[in-house]
Amino acid sequence: MNARANFVRMQDSTREDWQAIGGEFMHFAQGLPDRVMAHLKLLEGDYGGFPVDRCTHSLQTATRALRDGRDEEYVVSALLHDIGDTLGSFNHPDIAAAILQPFVGEANHWMVQHHGIFQGHYFFHHIGLDRDLRDRFRNHPHYERTAEFCELYDNPAFDPKGETLPIGEFEPMLRRLMREPRQSVYKAALAPETA
Repeated sequence: MNARANFVRMQDSTREDWQAIGGEFMHFAQGLPDRVMAHLKLLEGDYGGFPVDRCTHSLQTATRALRDGRDEEYVVSALLHDIGDTLGSFNHPDIAAAILQPFVGEANHWMVQHHGIFQGHYFFHHIGLDRDLRDRFRNHPHYERTAEFCELYDNPAFDPKGETLPIGEFEPMLRRLMREPRQSVYKAALAPETA
């Protein structure tokens, strides 16, 4: 696919330009799971001082959620919760939440977006921060879900001897989840035209 639009300013674009762009976009969008998997693999060997590398931590978190019987959306959310570490050193949960947002429900999106503050309950006091910072969300409907995610899956997933399923175990789930967005400003444009 090598179709290209002919405008130099978007305001001068035409329907034909956008048909060309749309065709390219559909092809590009189908590769999203491959790009996400490749980015997860970038976390291999990146320890950042932790007992396990960031990829192992992500896989352990997802493994724990899978073994606990969580649904695929939750497991993929667990798998990707720290994918933003490489690009969002100061806001990694926001990066992961942005990647997941078109594909997951509100509860899992909120959980991933806020897990950093909730995970802080286990270590913030060691670095001069308030370990109870999460309590400002005490009345939020997803507070308990996020606290539980950190307690059961994120917090204990730094074990060099812990069960760590290979990334291939999660790939089919990731592909199913990212097959089609649940919500996106572009969702209507992605729907096939009916005659």
